[in-house]
Amino acid sequence: MGILAIGVMSGTSCDGVSAALAQFSNRTVRILTERTTPYSPRLARLLHKSAALSAAELSALNMALGEAFARAARRCAAAVPGAARRIAVIGSHGHTVYHGPSDPIPSTLQLGEPSVIAQRTGLPVVANFRPRDIAAGGSGAPLVPYFDAAFFGRGAPRALQNIGGIANVSIVGRGIRPMAFDTGPGNCWMDVLAQRISRGRLRYDRGGRLARLGRIDEGLAKRLWQHPYFRRPPPKSTGRELFNERLLRDIFGSRLSRAPHAVLSTVTYFTAYSIVESYHRFAPYRLREIIVSGGGVYNRTLMDHLTRLAAPAPVRSIADYGIPPQAKEPAAFAYLALRALQGRVNHLPSTTGAKTACILGSLTLSFHDPRSTIRHSSHALD
Repeated sequence: MGILAIGVMSGTSCDGVSAALAQFSNRTVRILTERTTPYSPRLARLLHKSAALSAAELSALNMALGEAFARAARRCAAAVPGAARRIAVIGSHGHTVYHGPSDPIPSTLQLGEPSVIAQRTGLPVVANFRPRDIAAGGSGAPLVPYFDAAFFGRGAPRALQNIGGIANVSIVGRGIRPMAFDTGPGNCWMDVLAQRISRGRLRYDRGGRLARLGRIDEGLAKRLWQHPYFRRPPPKSTGRELFNERLLRDIFGSRLSRAPHAVLSTVTYFTAYSIVESYHRFAPYRLREIIVSGGGVYNRTLMDHLTRLAAPAPVRSIADYGIPPQAKEPAAFAYLALRALQGRVNHLPSTTGAKTACILGSLTLSFHDPRSTIRHSSHALD
């Protein structure tokens, strides 16, 4: 029957909690159910301004997010009859409010209190994956490549491109050293512009329809490519601390007000351009295909740009492989949590820059003993 685990994830788009209940058996993964639960407007506002919150406000936000993650996990467990008794663990990525691996004192902070999740669900929780990698000299990201290598790394080289708030890629394949890094902005700039154009009525550019209304400035896109981040070699990671509204204002100035549709069209094109040019600059492999996950899959305009720029390599949704686009990252953290429970390495130092391989994540125990679930399963993880 395999081993069941839940993964919960909150990305830089600050739109909601993505959760997935996955079944792992040998080198296969099956998504039994998945859902994204939108945040309340108040919680979304707090997440967007988290960098400016006081310690007291951050502490309260940490607990509130724990409640939101717990509700999402319980809904996943309840959606599959009989699953609750077989779930070994919940893997919680948390919500990143700060990521500074290059700071004088390298640090990262994810909110979503695991004690709350464990208390509300009665299940053990593995969370806080990133700090251990940073402690080992890594950048704390990306961590999903471990999952990518396990489940997609047996053929010719291919790119697994996630487009959430920030876009990140894993390049895996038989006989190659996996590589991974954040390619740059994903949905974050497009979301800001869609909200600006719609005066808050839209949270994102649904289907990429607004981006089709403006004229792309390809010259400006190429100048954007000169930003120092894109020249830094992997391993590297970034976030809203760099690709935020302030940087948009610095780049586009008054055009943000005068021609917002043109800015959105250019930013949508640039998101695809920066992804493909990052492959050309840093990936020394001919790619068999590009498999896309995350919310960006649903932006038809973005996917059209990506398909054209990446040719002749085909661009496919991860849904073609049986994994819903929003379920991939939660499933990955469910898998990392299972590995942690087994006391086994669950990251790739070659992709994060860590000096040694580690077991990432801190375990919050509950009434449920995860060892019995794993011990009585007839299937190993690999």
